Amino acid sequence: MNSVKFSFDIWKNNIFPSILPFFIISSLLINYGFVELAAYIFKPLMFLFGINPNVSIAFVMSILSGFPSSSKYIKELLDKKLINEQEASKALMFTHFSNPLFILGTISSLLNKKIAIFILIIHYSTNIIIGILFRNYHNTYTKSKMNFKSPDSKDIGSILIISIKTSIEILLLILGSISVCSFICTIINHTFNFNNIVSTLINGLFEITQGLKYVSLLNIPIKLKTTISVMFLSFGGLSIHIQVKSILDIHIKYIPYFISRIIHTVISGILSFILFDIFI
Repeated sequence: MNSVKFSFDIWKNNIFPSILPFFIISSLLINYGFVELAAYIFKPLMFLFGINPNVSIAFVMSILSGFPSSSKYIKELLDKKLINEQEASKALMFTHFSNPLFILGTISSLLNKKIAIFILIIHYSTNIIIGILFRNYHNTYTKSKMNFKSPDSKDIGSILIISIKTSIEILLLILGSISVCSFICTIINHTFNFNNIVSTLINGLFEITQGLKYVSLLNIPIKLKTTISVMFLSFGGLSIHIQVKSILDIHIKYIPYFISRIIHTVISGILSFILFDIFI
């Protein structure tokens, strides 16, 4: 009961208020033609990633709202036929951003503000690196055309109601997955007599918040705490993977997303360990 209550508190105090507005705003933007505007503004960046410029709006909104929002934005673009299945699969690989307020708030309270900013920069920069590394994977930039479609014919009230309903469903799904993973972690922690480091790694593998909390309690150098925290955020935890997999269209491949998370974890960990002494 305590683990479920802990999960609900995280969802109620952090996830719901920080993600719901972005879910609703993104639906309105996608339905009313702002995809083309974002594509025009961020076209050079999408050239760097070798992908349809229409992915721009999902990229920008994911930075602002954090995972698993990117899967919802990308699925909406796919449903509107603004991108294809290969582009959707590729876009997921480099739009895995943690909510900036979550990083700055949680890490600041568990470690300190300077480290929180450092982790934020490393986490976001590594996503850019992954996008560049996989530039030639299904490169559709040259094939894509700027199709300026007319706005949705539905009135704003209807779109708003549909957006709220779908957003609430996804947020409840997020709550459920966090609760299940937190519950599993609690069972493992109380059943097996693991040492602190193993217990921390297991918790971080399942659920980020639990993992970060355990990292802050470890009796290890702050440099290692920072590196482990960055790696937890980069992988996302099985809780985030469950959420992403559940939101995605059945035709969008999950394996590229999973592989990119492994690469993200390794690169961010290495960068954090190397750059820590320079910037902190």
